[in-house]
Amino acid sequence: METSLVRAHREGASSMRTGKDRLIAGLMLAPSLILLGIFVYGFIGQTVYVSLTDWGRGASLALQPEITFVGLENYRQLFTGILDVRFRQDLVNMVFFSLIFVVACLGMGLFLATLLDRPLKGEGFFRTVFLLPMALSFVVTGTIWRWMLQPRGGVNVLPTLVGLPRLEFLWTTSRQRVLQFNWQAVPQGLILLAAVVLILLGVRAWRRGTRRKALLLGLPGLVAGAYVLLVGRGVNWSGLPFPETHGFNLALIGIIIAATWQMSGYTMALYLAGLRGIPEELREAAQVDGASRLQIYRYVELPLLKPITLSAVVVLGHIALKIFDLIFAMSGPDNAMTSVPAILMYLTTFRGNQFAKGAAIATLLLLLVSLLIIPYMVSTLRKGDEA
Repeated sequence: METSLVRAHREGASSMRTGKDRLIAGLMLAPSLILLGIFVYGFIGQTVYVSLTDWGRGASLALQPEITFVGLENYRQLFTGILDVRFRQDLVNMVFFSLIFVVACLGMGLFLATLLDRPLKGEGFFRTVFLLPMALSFVVTGTIWRWMLQPRGGVNVLPTLVGLPRLEFLWTTSRQRVLQFNWQAVPQGLILLAAVVLILLGVRAWRRGTRRKALLLGLPGLVAGAYVLLVGRGVNWSGLPFPETHGFNLALIGIIIAATWQMSGYTMALYLAGLRGIPEELREAAQVDGASRLQIYRYVELPLLKPITLSAVVVLGHIALKIFDLIFAMSGPDNAMTSVPAILMYLTTFRGNQFAKGAAIATLLLLLVSLLIIPYMVSTLRKGDEA
């Protein structure tokens, strides 16, 4: 009897201590949570609300401007309005820049990490040299590369040192476009892409034996794809009254080179840490089975680097979607050939005083970043809970 009373007393004291600790922890976190709620999520909510109004069409700088709720009108104008063609080209620039930048950083980082992973004299020196650009700000990088990519100097005059004619490429001011397409076909292409993804996920679920999930994913994909191909091919999905051509501006090549130069050292450090973390026993076991050095690299090392690649893609993609300072420093805000939505948001909001449309552009950027970050965070947290 006495033992049970002592045990009950201990459990009661432990529960009281736990409740007190939770109360103290809550009080300690409360100021940070309140400030976070006001200055982050509160301002995000205000930006979203402003994007649903017409603030900026009238006397936007008046003490008490007349603001009317217009719903999704600003978003409709951005994607289908005749006067907002620059936003659509900036969006295309951002997509091309993000894809090429991420692939270039991953490839260059993996190449440098593979070289440094071998026995090499002066490895610490080379590792420092490759990581040094990452310590610079994008403004400094943009200023340096702006000098180097001048049309009448810098890189263009290097061939003259060996007796060859100078280059005539306009690195950040070229108006030439490649990979051009019609914006009216973009909605149809996105629907087809979503249909293909759903069908592939359905096939994957079918192979794993989850037939119900396969039907829930595959059937909507088949229906959407069949509708677009058979019925909606002649439909003007974009709502534009005329064809609108966009493409990859070659002026972005200089921006991509500068961004890759700065961030490839980051991916190199990630891949080098991953290569050094692979147990040597796995390589030795593969050698015993008769695998060559190339086969070990392809079938042992690269698969183990997939989590690092995913993390690098998320970080680099996040940087690419929000890129602003590098382009601002290299080519300025008024060069439409290298402009991106972040630049246009700045011009629209703070130079044109169209606060609602600028807020709409900022909200779209937030959604694009969220589509990249949130699935990665959910997957990471889920793996942590399972572990």
